[in-house]
Amino acid sequence: MVLSVLIEKTVTGMGYELVDFEQAARGLLRVYIDFPPGADGPITVEDCAKVTHQLLHVLTVENAAYERLEVSSPGLDRPLKKLTDYVRFAGCEVTIKLRMPMPSAANRKSFEGILHAPEGEVLKLEFEGKDGPAMLEFSLAEVDKARLVPKVDFRSRK
Repeated sequence: MVLSVLIEKTVTGMGYELVDFEQAARGLLRVYIDFPPGADGPITVEDCAKVTHQLLHVLTVENAAYERLEVSSPGLDRPLKKLTDYVRFAGCEVTIKLRMPMPSAANRKSFEGILHAPEGEVLKLEFEGKDGPAMLEFSLAEVDKARLVPKVDFRSRK
């Protein structure tokens, strides 16, 4: 079975969402998990331990080639990979780097702004252009990298 399918099937079967995974140098397999849309709260160390334990068994049974396994949350600057991510995080501030410069936006490739809900396959980002607020329309295929802009509040909780 293909490694990506194996990991996704295991993670989703446990009630989590597979955000991304990568095979790094020296046999390192990194898996990033999150709760599916609608679930509340951040991923905890216990969640990562539970998924690690299950993946170790599945990867051993399937005889997958890896040396070490790391399971973690995607972090505050969570990557946006799928169309569902753009739907889920509409209204949030994101940074987007496109594969090719946009002629309609002064040949820029990098943008930071507020993500709008997709209309079909068309993704939208409101950003601050030279002449004030502007709307960038692009497709998922045009995106090189997209991440949430972390929001951190250092005020004490009361």
